[in-house]
Amino acid sequence: MKNETKLILIKTIHTLIWVFFNVVIFYMLYAVLSNKLDKWLWIGYGLFVLEGIILLLFKFFCPLTIMARKYSNSSKDNFDIYLPNWLAKNNKLIYTSVLAVIIIITIYQLLK
Repeated sequence: MKNETKLILIKTIHTLIWVFFNVVIFYMLYAVLSNKLDKWLWIGYGLFVLEGIILLLFKFFCPLTIMARKYSNSSKDNFDIYLPNWLAKNNKLIYTSVLAVIIIITIYQLLK
């Protein structure tokens, strides 16, 4: 397989995982806003804890980013994923902030 093909495959997989986690996080936001603290919310938390552990193990880099680096010399933030560069650059900040809001609302819903 050519390096360009390998990079395309990694970018596609990375993008599909990103879409999956968007579905998860926006379901979690819906769940806490509608006070629907069901098993899917807690599964979502589990998935984000797992993602956090993986990021910690790889020094805050996605393993797919590390793999993609072997096939690209690009200095753009989106070299490893099919996202606009600004979103790839700010991805962790945006989604960590959304997750923080979800955690705060979850705590509120549990305490009320």
